[in-house]
Amino acid sequence: MSTPPPARLTVLAGPTAVGKGTVSSDVRERYPEVWLSVSATTRRPRPGEVDGVHYHFVTAERFDAMAEAGELLEWAVVHGVNRYGTPRRPVEERLAAGVPALLEIDLQGARQVRASMPGARFVFLAPPSWEELERRLVGRGTEDAEERERRLATARVELAAEPEFDHVVVNDDVHRATDELVHVMGLVPHDPAVAGRR
Repeated sequence: MSTPPPARLTVLAGPTAVGKGTVSSDVRERYPEVWLSVSATTRRPRPGEVDGVHYHFVTAERFDAMAEAGELLEWAVVHGVNRYGTPRRPVEERLAAGVPALLEIDLQGARQVRASMPGARFVFLAPPSWEELERRLVGRGTEDAEERERRLATARVELAAEPEFDHVVVNDDVHRATDELVHVMGLVPHDPAVAGRR
């Protein structure tokens, strides 16, 4: 039996509050043939989170050892506290087996992956408008005014990175954006007639 051709890694990134996690969850639910990478993190599990499903929860020492040994495709310190990174081996194993793989990471991580895997496909998830992104950020109501301004400033910088990406998917509707993303990945949406109608 012939070995399947290596699949191409797809990297999904975009500004804060654009809905990367929501689209990824929709991919996981509606397109189980797509393998979603599970990040390693030094932060503690939140209620309901399962090790190996939501994240690989590791100690700071273990994370540093993984980074030192080149076991991470990319990694970053988030909010100056916890470290997050993408284990390299599971990604390479899925790609070698011909399984479509999706990596949902931040802009900093996407740039690191481009440096180490330039053959990957890079997709930018964009908001329908700046006003809508601002509404989503402020609408969460979980940050004070200073934190909101910091996040909005970060979002402006992140939006300016759009030209670095191969494709842009506008997250105006989660199911439609998910269908467009899997189409960009070379997969056929489950019900193309529904795409964009909801």
